[in-house]
Amino acid sequence: MYYGTIKKYDIANGPGVRVSLFVSGCRHHCKGCFNAETWDFHYGQAFTADTEKRILEALSPSYIQGFSLLGGEPFEPENQPTLTRLLQTIRIQLPDKDIWCYTGYLYDRDLIPGGKVFTEFTQEMLSYIDVLVDGEFIEEQKDISLQFRGSRNQRIINLNTH
Repeated sequence: MYYGTIKKYDIANGPGVRVSLFVSGCRHHCKGCFNAETWDFHYGQAFTADTEKRILEALSPSYIQGFSLLGGEPFEPENQPTLTRLLQTIRIQLPDKDIWCYTGYLYDRDLIPGGKVFTEFTQEMLSYIDVLVDGEFIEEQKDISLQFRGSRNQRIINLNTH
């Protein structure tokens, strides 16, 4: 798996100060996407054990509220194995941090058994996520007044009480 960037002090993609990982690879190709370079599955750098270590170190200060996972598309089947392991490690080593994930796929359609991107990793990956923001970005529904979303169709779904 590849990733585009790691933001160590993100305040736009979830509550509080967060560490955010922007993964590479996305098949949605939403019109007006703010991160179109990450559509390419080989954009950026390879995700390695060192990358994971840097994320965990960045998450460790008490003023960091949590971790946000964005893209690209975290739930592309190619990304799920690596991200499931990463989220499991965060949950075990830093249980007080909340985890947010942004996906263009729909929780109740695409991420269920038989869904478009459901794999043997999907349910476990979802089990580590506290808040899922789902739905493709729709430029015609863009609304800059929305908190933690880009367009009105996107939903903020509480999956786990943290």
